[in-house]
Amino acid sequence: MALNLNKELKLYYSISEVAKMFDVSESLLRFWEKEFPQINPKKSGRGVRQYTKDDIEVVRTVYHYVKERGMTLEGARQMMKRDKGNDSASKQIEVIDRLKAIRDELQAINKEFSSLV
Repeated sequence: MALNLNKELKLYYSISEVAKMFDVSESLLRFWEKEFPQINPKKSGRGVRQYTKDDIEVVRTVYHYVKERGMTLEGARQMMKRDKGNDSASKQIEVIDRLKAIRDELQAINKEFSSLV
């Protein structure tokens, strides 16, 4: 997952930008909007979706449960209900993202080291 962690710079993100953050299709994001009412991007007069940081965090949680943990949509819905108001899911996702970044960095160092030997 090529996740853009530097998303503090903008107030709103387009559906294509959010799709790129999670390496998913725009149609999947629209589908998740129907399945998870917590994903509720603002829509302009022309129907253009504008995702906030909070919307992106909800998408990240759904992505984590469905894509990374392999849960069904119903299972993800239940987990989100259980975790409502609880920060544990977002903390867990943050730790996983950090660990992935560390793993990628270590793999790059290992590759660099292997080319020297």
